[in-house]
Amino acid sequence: MIRVLHIMSTITGGGVERRRLSLAKAFKGSNFQMKLAGTFKGGAIAEQIEENGVEIIEVGDFNGPFHWEKHRKIQKIIDEFQPHIIHGAVFEGVTMAAINGLIKRVPVVILEETSDPQNRSAKADFLLRIFSWTADRFIAIAPNVADYLRNTAKISPQKVITINNGVQIPRQVSEIEIQNLKNQYAITGDDFIVGTVGRLENEVKKFTDILEAIKQLGLPRLKLLLVGGGRDEQLLKHKTRELGIEGQVIFTGYHFDTAPYYKLMNIFCIASQREGFGLVAAEGMLHHLPVLATQVGGLQNVVVNGETGFLVPPNTPSMLAEKIHYFYHHPEAAANMGESGYQRAIQNYTEERYVKEVEALYLELLKKKGI
Repeated sequence: MIRVLHIMSTITGGGVERRRLSLAKAFKGSNFQMKLAGTFKGGAIAEQIEENGVEIIEVGDFNGPFHWEKHRKIQKIIDEFQPHIIHGAVFEGVTMAAINGLIKRVPVVILEETSDPQNRSAKADFLLRIFSWTADRFIAIAPNVADYLRNTAKISPQKVITINNGVQIPRQVSEIEIQNLKNQYAITGDDFIVGTVGRLENEVKKFTDILEAIKQLGLPRLKLLLVGGGRDEQLLKHKTRELGIEGQVIFTGYHFDTAPYYKLMNIFCIASQREGFGLVAAEGMLHHLPVLATQVGGLQNVVVNGETGFLVPPNTPSMLAEKIHYFYHHPEAAANMGESGYQRAIQNYTEERYVKEVEALYLELLKKKGI
């Protein structure tokens, strides 16, 4: 049995947690045994990870890289679990995996950068470089992240490996489910739905830019379907009222199963200021939707401009409006882009492909250590 200890920060509803769920499902009943340690757990994804046989251990808030009380907790987990591999993701997880993997002589140490760290300090980059010395490999979740690790954090190129994130192939959604949602949200066959999915944190995701684009267009059939919950929900509802477009914006709240909501959309839009990968863009593509995205982070690798959708500069509601207007008036071109996006996603961004690449890395590094 190959024992793998994953370490990260909060285990709630983000992309990092979803990929650990992918591994938990794939490794269930296999020769891999997983454990997961983090600062906090909660929500449907954490529950599903545990339902797939992976114990999640909370260690509490992590107050800085040298919070030795937390390091001792991780060391206790290592002593009890005796992992062959320690795999740390997110800065907190990278820190705990690097330091304690070294102290406890875990055979294989893997670190993973899961964000697009545009605003990370020089001190943090320096620490990341120091931590990388303990690692056998440093995973980047997208090509732009690999560039950051090599060129900004100055991590040895020999240690950096790109494993693109992957998303689950959508389940089949029945016509009854779709019609029930249309009835619930008063969506008619004449409506053109711009959809977006994500945690409602506007500083990064810039949902307000999409709201402003909807206002600028002034098209009565145009509606925005906003799927997600979070701390800025009231801010966004206030902005909607301020713009006078309440009748054109649908707030659904958080839903773990988003597949039926994608089926309501004509196009998918993500307007982030920064994005490590952009999982929801790949999800939209797997639903045969053209994707309108900002040209930042991993999005500029996922979306092929003019082929699977459009890329526009961040913080430009007018350019979002221009591309939405194009899709609105060119449904055939939108459908063609959606089909191209599906083909690209099915080849490059599936959960199955992600799991196979991670498993191959684990086995390669274990073999090098004679395990």
